[in-house]
Parts: sequence; structure tokens; C-alpha cells
Amino acid sequence: DYSMMYHLIRGQSVIKLYIIYNMLEVADRLFSSFGQDILDALYWTATEPKEKKRAHIGVIPHFLMAVLYVFLHAILIMVQATTLNVAFNSHNKSLLTIMMSNNFVEIKGSVFKKFEKNNLFQMSNSDIKERFTNYILLLIVCLRNMEQFSWNPDHLWVLFPDVVMVITSEVAVDVVKHAFITKFNDISADVYGEYRASLAFDLVSSRQKNAYTDYSDSVSRRMGFIPLPLALLLIKVVTSSVKIQGSLSFMCVMLFYLGMITLKVLNSIVLLGTSCVFVKEANMEEKLFDPPPSVASSRANSRANRNKHAPTASNQEPTTDKAGFSPASGVLQPTNRLESTAPSIPKSDSDTFLTTPDEEDDEKITNTDTGLEGDELRHRTPKKDLLEIDRFTICGNRID
Repeated sequence: DYSMMYHLIRGQSVIKLYIIYNMLEVADRLFSSFGQDILDALYWTATEPKEKKRAHIGVIPHFLMAVLYVFLHAILIMVQATTLNVAFNSHNKSLLTIMMSNNFVEIKGSVFKKFEKNNLFQMSNSDIKERFTNYILLLIVCLRNMEQFSWNPDHLWVLFPDVVMVITSEVAVDVVKHAFITKFNDISADVYGEYRASLAFDLVSSRQKNAYTDYSDSVSRRMGFIPLPLALLLIKVVTSSVKIQGSLSFMCVMLFYLGMITLKVLNSIVLLGTSCVFVKEANMEEKLFDPPPSVASSRANSRANRNKHAPTASNQEPTTDKAGFSPASGVLQPTNRLESTAPSIPKSDSDTFLTTPDEEDDEKITNTDTGLEGDELRHRTPKKDLLEIDRFTICGNRID
């Protein structure tokens, strides 16, 4: 019951509500990370090939766990929206001011830390997800307040300044935070173009015939965004706020539903076309035809097993592989160069990873090491592609 929850939260003190709101934000992030694993487990349990019919029973506990998770996460977001609604309806607006000042704490906690391009990419995705969630919470607050005032349009203009103030503070904090992070870590602003191209690549790759995720699912996984609890709560609030009576009301609801479906299709077409433009600008079209990471790893393992069990000719001469190892002598011989198979990412001349060595330094290291027979070869970590980092969830849980 939304009304009972509203009056229960309204009776608490301001400081207690501020602490509750902060705890709810942290719990929301933890639930999103944990819930993605639950839904992934349900998906793979339901779609994996099963040899026996008895194995299908294993889907039931995963399904019940997923339903319980969505229910609890929706209640958590409902409490968060109710707390924000109480802040809007408070007389002196002190709670709303305290909650807005909480955004500025993010600047203190993130600006003076060392960030790389990949960490900044994760923070950008988290900010996108957080801003979209705040928009949904504000929509729920407006719907509940308009219902209490019998959909009087004059009350909407009363809420409008507070809504604009919350959105403006959120955008201002994000702009200042990212500006100082890029300044202190010497990261060019062109890196956001690479982030945009990476998200566009995920969207375009999910539209292929051999895609291993649903439409836009890769983008939501990268951002750690789970739409099920938000959609469930929004449907609950809309159905309880809007009363449908008579045949004319049903016709209006059907027309609104058809209009939303049309808008979704048009939005999908525009997003796909825009993403294709970004992928072409970033010269990432060739990667669209590469096999998925799981398929590539399985093929590599199968080839390794074949080579392992393949018979060898007795009169075959001993050869030296790429690493300089001779099977006959068992001696590791130095090679003239080391081959790196790390993929390259589209980047500008001014953008460099903070912890990634330059190509000239790599050549110097390999040239000096090859002249020494007794010294060990020093390997540096290869450059990682933004598409390979944190591909599925914000916590980096891969699905192989």
C-alpha cells in the first residue's frame, strides 16, 4: 500500500530519512549487481541443452529466486520513491536540500582519485543509469502528487521548480565531476567519443543473426541496469493512479498502448541508424564479423585438444616455435621480436592509458632483452579493448 508506506516514512525525522535514502542508494546498486547474476542463471538454465527430462525441474528454483528478487528490488525502489515524495511535500524543503547536497559528496569521493580510461568508462555508465533511474522516480512522484490533487494542472506548476532543481543539481554535479577527473588524470575529452562508439557497437552487434544477447541487452548489462523492477513499479503506480471507467476510457488506453508501441519501434530504428553511424566513424565495422568471445575461446580449446592428440611423424625435424623453444633441446632460445595479439582500439593521438606503456618503450624493452640469454623476458600487460572490459555487468562478471 503506497499510502500506508508514505505516512510511515513521513513520521520519521529528517536525519533518519537522509540516512535511509543513502542506504537505499547503496542497496540499489548491490541489488542490481546481484540481480543480473540471478537473471543470467535463470536464462542459461532455461536455454541450455538437457539430456534428460528430469533436468528441466532445475528451472523452477531459479525462476522462484528471480521472482523474489524482482519483488524485493521493486519494493526497494518504491521506498526510495516514497522518501523522495516526502521530501517534495515537506513544508520547509529541508529534506530535499539535504538530499540534493548528497550529490556533491560524489565530487569529494571521486575527483581526487586516480582514474584510467576504463574506470572512467564504468563511472560514465553508472552515471547514465543513475540519471535515468532518477527520472523514473521523479515521474512516480509527480503521478502520485497529481492523483492526490485530482489531476489539477495548477499543482503541476507547484512541483515543476523542485523537479527542475533536482535535475539541474544532478547534471551540474556530473559535469563538474567528469571535468575535474579528466583534468587531474590528463585524459582528453575525445575519450567520450570512444565510449559512445563502444555502446553503439554493443547495440549494433545485438542486431546480428548470430547475436548471443537480446536487443539492447548488451548495453543494459554494461551499465548494470535492470529494467524489470522499474517497469513493474511504474505499471503498479500508473494503474493505481489512473482510474479506468467506461468504454471510452478503454479505447483511450488502447490508443495510448498502440502509440507507445509505435514510439518504441521508431525509437529503435533511430537508435540503430545512429549507432551504425558511430560505428562507421570509429572504424569498428570489421569487429562486427568477429565471433563472440565464448565461441572463440571454445574453438581455441578444441583446436588445442586436436593438436594434443594428433600423431606426430618420427622423421619430422625439430622446429622452433614462436617463443623460441626447441622441443629437441629443451632450451628456451631468445627470439628477435615478441608478437602481441592484443586488439587495438580507435583512439586519438592525445589519448593514452595512464598505466599502458607506449609502443616505442615496448620495442626498446624487447630489443634489450633479446640480447641477454640468461635474463628473463619482461612482459607487460597488453592494451585491452574497451569492448572486452566489463562486457556483461558493471562488476565484471563474464559469461563464458
